[in-house]
Amino acid sequence: MKSFWNGVIPAITTPFKPDGTVDHAFLAKHAGMMMDAGCTGIVALGSLGETATLSAEEKRVVLETVVRAVGKRGAVVAGVAALSTAHAAAAARMAAAAGCRGLMVLPPYVYSSDWREMKAHVTTVVRATALPCMLYNNPIAYKTDFLPAQIAELARELPNLVAVKESSADVRRLAAIRARLGNRLHLLVGVDDMIVEGIAAGATGWIAGLVNAYPRESVRLFDLAMAGKHAEVRPLYEWFLPLLRLDVVVKFVQLIKLVQEEVGMGSSRVRAPRLALAGEELVQAKKVIDKAKEDWIPAYAGMTAKSSPPSRRRGASPKTAAIA
Repeated sequence: MKSFWNGVIPAITTPFKPDGTVDHAFLAKHAGMMMDAGCTGIVALGSLGETATLSAEEKRVVLETVVRAVGKRGAVVAGVAALSTAHAAAAARMAAAAGCRGLMVLPPYVYSSDWREMKAHVTTVVRATALPCMLYNNPIAYKTDFLPAQIAELARELPNLVAVKESSADVRRLAAIRARLGNRLHLLVGVDDMIVEGIAAGATGWIAGLVNAYPRESVRLFDLAMAGKHAEVRPLYEWFLPLLRLDVVVKFVQLIKLVQEEVGMGSSRVRAPRLALAGEELVQAKKVIDKAKEDWIPAYAGMTAKSSPPSRRRGASPKTAAIA
């Protein structure tokens, strides 16, 4: 199935200025960098985008900024999450009006209940627009676990439910969904440190986090894994894994934004209640980042040593790779 749901789709971070407002100029530039690196679309207003800290108006303008920046190069998918079903449905309609081409539908914030209530919520949100929708299953973060049988039930009843972002961290879920639905849904991996295993289990898309700092490396890893080039995948994946594991801890937003700052791809500013990393947490995170920078080689970004810009050679910041 050829679609923008296939490929690397960054869950883009929301950049903030020193005064705490959204930095729309950098957001647009950053979205363009992702597309230039070979990504197929952008997910805006996801968990990594700190959507829960944004006002309704900020969300609308963020979507409009990203839609303009991406243009015809790919699709913008809006994360849709709210405390109530009515607010989530309204957010879906707002995203459609802003020019988004798809929706990532989450269970309600805070409240997690039984299948009857969660099905009613998802069904209402998916039916709020005609946009193609991706169900986001992340029981670790949101306490609601959409099981393969339940996903199959939704797929039978909702024609515009076309994809699943599987973030249970159980690679067997992908095979279980495929066993029930075949190719009915696009399967996307939602945890960075499971992408190679996820592709082996049938995934054809990656909602990625560390791509915000290393876009070309992320696209190359995905492409090599999809092509079954295991000998080339292994050294790249082993280099990348310490960074990819930063995506699956509580402070993943602070950590990924720190990586962006350290490689010249953004700022580490976050919005409260999150605070910037400090103390031993910061020291340990920088050790991981510094090691990755030291061990980076041009081949990881699909470049030769000769073609690599000076700032991307071993031991230097990779900030120019996304626009090289």
